[in-house]
Amino acid sequence: MLDKSSENKGMPLDEAVFRDARVNLSAVERRCKGYAARRSVKKAHQAAWLLRAIGLIDLTTLAGDDTVNRVKRLCGKAKMALDPSIQAQLGLSEPVQTAAVCVYPTMVETAAAEVAGTGIAVASVATGFPAGLIPLRLKLEEIRYAVEMGASEIDIVITRSHVINQNWPALYDEICQMKAACGKAHLKTILATGDIASLRNVYRASMVAMMAGADFIKTSTGKEAVNAVLPVGLTMVRAIRDYNALSGAQVGFKPAGGISTAKDALTWMSMMREELGAHYLQPQLFRFGASSLLTDIERQLEHHTTGRYSAAKHHAIS
Repeated sequence: MLDKSSENKGMPLDEAVFRDARVNLSAVERRCKGYAARRSVKKAHQAAWLLRAIGLIDLTTLAGDDTVNRVKRLCGKAKMALDPSIQAQLGLSEPVQTAAVCVYPTMVETAAAEVAGTGIAVASVATGFPAGLIPLRLKLEEIRYAVEMGASEIDIVITRSHVINQNWPALYDEICQMKAACGKAHLKTILATGDIASLRNVYRASMVAMMAGADFIKTSTGKEAVNAVLPVGLTMVRAIRDYNALSGAQVGFKPAGGISTAKDALTWMSMMREELGAHYLQPQLFRFGASSLLTDIERQLEHHTTGRYSAAKHHAIS
């Protein structure tokens, strides 16, 4: 669970910081191609990285047919994320858990009750997720409702048109109000990068969100045509690095949508280690937004311990 002492206090909007920012697409793509190639963790070291990856997952269900029972099963999996037989073969005495569960506001109360006392955070999407096209007053009310029901983290969506129209004061003001509505909860700002046209916009929107007090910046809702991809991730973590140099604050990063394999997770973790340092590979600073990722990690760890792969259906989340 995020510690309130790690909260980003934000700063006044200063467009001069990012107005002339440029992103060299070919250089970004070239840099990103190297992460997987340089990832060299194997065997026991790879197993250790995958165990760490489990502890970075926001285990998520955001479907239109979510039910109370599905959320309860999701929470059960979050509390015991690794099959007990695999855990025993790895010599682990304590259950392996995910960092959080992420649900819709109406499911927060159920999730909070299920994970109470475990240290697993409850994250709720809000603000008219996934499109965000509802009045601001309703967005703020939805945040307050989710916090009241027990959410400790709020994943908000921005008004994409503010980015497309380069209306940075409007975006800053919107996120500031959302931050205030979160109260004791941490704010994770979803930029919906697949909708905002360019890496330059991604960089600028990242800087505005952090200036407005975002504790995490997140790539996607998982509902866009393009979700978490490495060039976007690199652009965002470079913005995090620049904001840290500017303010001293460490803002977290959450790629979400399309990250479904253990190999994907290791590549993203490699990027984080190279760009922001090994200390960023902790749940206070880095999360995966995922539903199926855990299944593949569990299969890989079973292969590590037994030499065999089982079918994915044997590791179902819910």
